[in-house]
Amino acid sequence: MALIPFLQLTPGEDSGTVRAAIDRVLARGWFVLGPELDAFEREFADTCQAPAAIGVGTGTDALAISLRALGIGRGDEVITSPLSAAYSALAIMMAGARPVFADIDPQRLTLDPQAAAAAVTSRTAAILPVHLYGQAADMVAIAAVASRHDLAIVEDCCQAHLATCGGKPVGSFGNAAAYSFYPTKNLGALGDGGAITTADPEIAARARRLRNGGQTDRYHHAEFGVNSRLDEMQAAILRARLPFLPAWTSRRRELASQYRSRLTSQRTVVVPPLADGGHVYHLFPVRSIAREIVQSSLRVAGIETLIHYPVPIPQQPALASEHPADCPVANRVCNEILSLPLYPSLPADAIERVADALASV
Repeated sequence: MALIPFLQLTPGEDSGTVRAAIDRVLARGWFVLGPELDAFEREFADTCQAPAAIGVGTGTDALAISLRALGIGRGDEVITSPLSAAYSALAIMMAGARPVFADIDPQRLTLDPQAAAAAVTSRTAAILPVHLYGQAADMVAIAAVASRHDLAIVEDCCQAHLATCGGKPVGSFGNAAAYSFYPTKNLGALGDGGAITTADPEIAARARRLRNGGQTDRYHHAEFGVNSRLDEMQAAILRARLPFLPAWTSRRRELASQYRSRLTSQRTVVVPPLADGGHVYHLFPVRSIAREIVQSSLRVAGIETLIHYPVPIPQQPALASEHPADCPVANRVCNEILSLPLYPSLPADAIERVADALASV
């Protein structure tokens, strides 16, 4: 029986354009802060319907630099989700602020607006919602909380390229947004990469300065910055792949619809409801109170799965000094969540195999 891998990262239909992009950069001999990055920033901003995009080294840096560009740092608190890759909270710490965790909505699995409102203190400077698994957080409600308390919003869009909330693009609700181009992402580089989008020209200018050592011009450092620049090779590769993103997103939605159709009637796992049609399915998670048994059975059937994420961020040792509040919904979800294979090149019959294997558990 052929293995159904969890993910396929080697270039496929895009391989020719990716190879041409690599060759173009090699022939030019310009590898940092050059024409490929300039072009990608323009093209990605257009794709996101944002006035500006700033390429940086990682999605984590995109979050941290966004916060710093907003003037958020030591003494400030930033409310965020306990269910995510830990980098979202670590980015807050990198900016010098303190992450404050508010529990998640049990349906969306993203930051609960009511819990976020309850976590606001006199030290709160921003809310950092995570658009998790490709599902947008409830940004209308979160934006209302931010407006009521005069808080900034930095959207973590690292898993949500092209996602929308109520028909409006993610990244357009807050002051700035962060994207990751880690190879597993819906738009992935062949290495690390990230970008910031914003409609505020002052935030954009400061983010560009901060990513390049705080330089106003060469060898003149106006403030403490970092060395985090999306290099020319990755920018060129991302430019080559960007035109494929709409079709890849449509394919993800088609596969997710097939999963939902096949898994609705069986009781082995629970499929989180679709809260918004703008979901882009970076991952397809299901929940089971017998996750270990389910995962083991799928492994025997030749189906790879992963857990996103097994440990709530507040329970990570790296966050132990932050005195996080308990988040019971996130704690429960982390014990039940399991990600099934989903990527554009996944064959349609793989969905049937996964569904049949789950039905037999």
